[in-house]
Amino acid sequence: MTIQEKQHNGEIYQPMDEEITRQQMVYLDNLRLYNEIPHVQMDRREAMLRQMFAEVGEGCYIESPFYANFGGHHVHLGNNVYTNFNLTLVDDTHIYIGDCTMIGPNVTIATAGHPIELGLRSRGLQYNMPVHIGKNCWLGAGVIVMPGVTIGDNTVIGAGSIVTRDIPANVVAVGNPCRVMRPVGERDRQYYFRDRKVPQELLEECREMPETDA
Repeated sequence: MTIQEKQHNGEIYQPMDEEITRQQMVYLDNLRLYNEIPHVQMDRREAMLRQMFAEVGEGCYIESPFYANFGGHHVHLGNNVYTNFNLTLVDDTHIYIGDCTMIGPNVTIATAGHPIELGLRSRGLQYNMPVHIGKNCWLGAGVIVMPGVTIGDNTVIGAGSIVTRDIPANVVAVGNPCRVMRPVGERDRQYYFRDRKVPQELLEECREMPETDA
């Protein structure tokens, strides 16, 4: 088994391998260039993202600055993904983000971990587990998603949550560790914040769109 295979199949490996490090430096240089592109140069920013990431759908936008261990090289974006400032991707292996997902500021999505046993950890050994985030999700400000986690479609993760285990589809989940608080339901279609009702004209527009299962 090659070290590159170990990097992506959950095996313990040495991340300071010369070939892995050489490639990583190239990806990090591209990341620096992306962060330096002015926001008004949208075409350049989009072209650079497509060069950097494994997959980029239509209509995606990543605010700068953002940070990634491998410059996004192992990141797969669906269509219309938006991420706010200071996104950190520990993309030592693959991260999948589905269509129309929104990610708030200062979010971290991590795939890499280190053994707890000191003898292994002191040698700098590492393992990676992929992260899957579904379609139509919203991750609030400051959310941390840990290695190996899957978040289902249409789910909202509350600000500041630390997601250590899988979260199902169609729920609101919050906390440290993050837990399901309630399903997405009819009240969410009527009220957008506390007792603030969704305007009737917006409700009419939403009725023309397919509803999610709640």
